[in-house]
Amino acid sequence: MKYYCNPVNINYRYQFNADQRKNGIAVCREAADPSMITFKGRYYIFASMTLGVWVSDDLVKWENHKLPSELPLYDYAPDVRVMGEYVYFCASKKGEKCDRYRTKDILNGPYEKIEGTFDFWDPNLFVDDDGKVYFYWGCSNETPMWGVELDPQTMNPKGEKKELIYADPYKYGYERIGDDNGKLPRSKEEVDACFDNFMKSQGTPVEQIPQMYIPMIRGMFTDKPYIEGAWMDKHEGRYYLQYAFAGTQYNTYGDGVYVSDKPLGPFTPAKNNPYSYHPGGFMPGAGHGSTMEDYKGNLWHAATMRISVNHDFERRVGIWKAAYDEEGELCCNQRYGDWPIGVSDGKEQDIWENPHWMLLSYKKEMSASSYTDGHAPQLAANENAQNWWQASSSDRKEWLMMDLGKAMDVHAIQINFADDEIHIPVPGQIRGTTQARYIEEADLVTRYLLEGSVDGEKFFVLEDKTKADTDLSHDFLVYENGMEVRYIRLSDMKVPYGQKPCISGLRVFGKGAGSLPEQASYEAARISGIDMEIVIDSQEKDEADGTTGYNILWGLKPDKLYHSYLAYDTKKRIGALVDGESYYVRVDTFNENGITEGKLQFVENL
Repeated sequence: MKYYCNPVNINYRYQFNADQRKNGIAVCREAADPSMITFKGRYYIFASMTLGVWVSDDLVKWENHKLPSELPLYDYAPDVRVMGEYVYFCASKKGEKCDRYRTKDILNGPYEKIEGTFDFWDPNLFVDDDGKVYFYWGCSNETPMWGVELDPQTMNPKGEKKELIYADPYKYGYERIGDDNGKLPRSKEEVDACFDNFMKSQGTPVEQIPQMYIPMIRGMFTDKPYIEGAWMDKHEGRYYLQYAFAGTQYNTYGDGVYVSDKPLGPFTPAKNNPYSYHPGGFMPGAGHGSTMEDYKGNLWHAATMRISVNHDFERRVGIWKAAYDEEGELCCNQRYGDWPIGVSDGKEQDIWENPHWMLLSYKKEMSASSYTDGHAPQLAANENAQNWWQASSSDRKEWLMMDLGKAMDVHAIQINFADDEIHIPVPGQIRGTTQARYIEEADLVTRYLLEGSVDGEKFFVLEDKTKADTDLSHDFLVYENGMEVRYIRLSDMKVPYGQKPCISGLRVFGKGAGSLPEQASYEAARISGIDMEIVIDSQEKDEADGTTGYNILWGLKPDKLYHSYLAYDTKKRIGALVDGESYYVRVDTFNENGITEGKLQFVENL
């Protein structure tokens, strides 16, 4: 079996974003909005702001190939679909007509241009079984998601566009913006006041602002959720229109789904929404994605993960197992969504299988050659991608070391390099209309030496990438047969732009030899139509073999606990409920040795 660990282990390119909040330029890595497809025996992911396409033969190892510069690589949300012998490509920019391109050879081209006739944002092309072509788009907290049939020859609309989906955060709690879905929309009076104050602060009369931008500016203050990122799939005669909600900078960025027996609706929300939802763990977020069937008949969902520290659009890409259940519900397993995931060689895979390896590194003792204020070594072991250890210099003598507490059976290590604020000249010309920026074109390198030890004195090499020509900021190393290690030392680091090395997560996975954790004792209570609160009794935890953390699961039926929140604290508000529905809840406990399932509780609708 092969394994990967989210985020996808690929070179994420640096963006030099024009951003007044960061003294003019904010620098971070970014990839988002993945369109994942199969074509001629291989897998492809097209993601925003990568200048290329990711290619794989097995969904585990990915390589980045640059695309022709004449493609709109600075436009957002690339949409890619296979139609006949061609692959059709487009991207989007606000308020401008968007061209399409098609090719028979993704990597080598050529790409034939098809002139655009209308503007759209966050596009998705869908080819039905009967050869008819449909198009879906939308990215706004004011307007809906749209759909229209296209002429397959000209790609022009046939008939009028239709309104398909509007947000309703008062009924669907998961659509609310904010971390943990914490905000409901403001009133019109509140928005008016915010808008007036903002315009006064800018010193620009409202009458000098083009009318098309007024709704966008007002939208900044509504706290209404964006409905965006369309993706359509068909299964057994039903159409599954997927959409992103809540906002990319929040841990609750996710994907919902509406269902219809017609490609342009009317659509109704799927019962078990949200479809893709990963608010907890090391790197949360699972929104604006795509769903693909692999060559063995298994379903996969790729979506955007969040860091959002140096810039709101500091993002990565994750992939999860998905499926249609026996009732046709589209579901996705993100219970341990940023832990190692096994890819089966067989046609059928168990979407709900537990992880093969457990997290061994949480809050383990850390030491380092040095660190800067606010970036202590312990931050590399706290399972939070939004903070990190930072060395006090860029000298390759700097090192970071973890003590697992005892020799353990280690099977995988993920090394997550982070970026602190970077202040360097922009290497190229700022360009683009939707979000002005320069995307780094140079192929950079990230290098390191990883060593292990049983006694802290004699070290052996686990991975030597001191001369690597790759730039893998979330490198994932697998030792499938396992090895005995207590100390793990990362040293001899070289990172892009001569930065001081930063590590947000030195994450270790394997098998403990102790006891499973105790079953959780907890209370689950509905506190509003769209919220419930989970309170876990954590007394008498055993430090050696007790509970490391909790996975809160919920769903509409006892055997359909499709939603999850991995947490390390003992009180959590779950804000992703649907008003009018009752839920079954289970709190599982996990430690280094395995997982203990909790008892089901029924949480009735208010």
